[in-house]
Amino acid sequence: MDDDNLKTFQLVAATTKRLLSLSDSEINHILECIAKETESKMYHIMSENQKDLDVMDKNDPKYDRLMLTEERIRGIVKDIKNVASLPSPLGRVLMEKTLDNGLNLRKISVPFGVIGIIFESRPNVCFDVFSLCFKTGNACILKGGSDARFSNAAIVDIIRNVLDENGINPNVCVLLPNDREATNELLKARDYVDLIIPRGGKNLINFVRENSLVPVIETGAGVCHTYFHKDGDSEKGKNIITNAKTRRVSVCNALDCLIIDKERLSDLPFLCKDLASHKVTIYADTAAYSALDGKYDATLKIADEDCFGLEFLDYKMAVKTVSDIDDAIVHISRYGSKHSEAIISENREAIQKFEKYIDAACVYANASTAFTDGAQFGLGAEIGISTQKMHARGPMALEEICTYKWIVEGNGQVRS
Repeated sequence: MDDDNLKTFQLVAATTKRLLSLSDSEINHILECIAKETESKMYHIMSENQKDLDVMDKNDPKYDRLMLTEERIRGIVKDIKNVASLPSPLGRVLMEKTLDNGLNLRKISVPFGVIGIIFESRPNVCFDVFSLCFKTGNACILKGGSDARFSNAAIVDIIRNVLDENGINPNVCVLLPNDREATNELLKARDYVDLIIPRGGKNLINFVRENSLVPVIETGAGVCHTYFHKDGDSEKGKNIITNAKTRRVSVCNALDCLIIDKERLSDLPFLCKDLASHKVTIYADTAAYSALDGKYDATLKIADEDCFGLEFLDYKMAVKTVSDIDDAIVHISRYGSKHSEAIISENREAIQKFEKYIDAACVYANASTAFTDGAQFGLGAEIGISTQKMHARGPMALEEICTYKWIVEGNGQVRS
């Protein structure tokens, strides 16, 4: 292992005991200071961010993820303050009981220790990850992509300076170099890092899962479907579909595939009407293409097999026609990523069936998948959307980046 990276991992791991000594009020004060400093340094952050934007193609789906605007930075500041206002999840008694032999057992929430985050493009991740980790007594190691190197460096400098000014070791938050070797060594640093969370596309997540010696929680890749059932309300459907697809196309909860019951194909032009004004390209199967041909005022193409199961991250969407709800469930089971799936229906029995049989972190009825977000769920910011089933699932916030330990207290008991 490279000596510089090894030293970094050791320095971060050494800060965890100090974090345990901080009171919740001290933690909240520092988060408030970081929020204030972030707001005051807004235009410096935007200037550094522009350096990253200048070398990225504006047509790249990652461009929107990379961009930091005044509005977005104010949103980040609000999220940091929100995290500070939330109750601490640490030290909660999750279970307590006294055994027949008099031993008292308590299961309490504690930090993981050191959390490594590997992410692409989105510099706001630096703020989200730090605020959540710091609130929960975790140190964090950030490994961003080269496409956001100026943005990430400016943000982490602000965080570390505030920590230092408040007498906290800045090594509770470090940013690794942009080279690939730093990623590989982070994945093997099991003596110093307790958990790895990748945030990015399918390729990044697969690479981390296949190469990490440190436990991994998978987050990120979202192939999201919305199924318009035969008993769906067309006005609700149009609004939900438009919001899920166009609110922000570069995020993992954006709609990728509209599934429509064959009995409602005549409603498809109305359901897609507002998508045309956003210039959404539709890749439709044969039946859906026939229903939209001449009635959709934007680009319409025949879908091939590669269009299904694809996370577009762009103003593009697939449309699949199904015979019934069972057919829809089969399609989602085959092509979904277990992220967020939705049904639009006024039939309670159909909704309950969809909710029961769809295997995803978040299952919606008559609502947009755009709500899959830690802040929208009332959790503060988020560290990612977990699509796996071990430990955490869905938006991961404060509780999800804690683990637990058993405290066992006795009075001389020995086991026979």
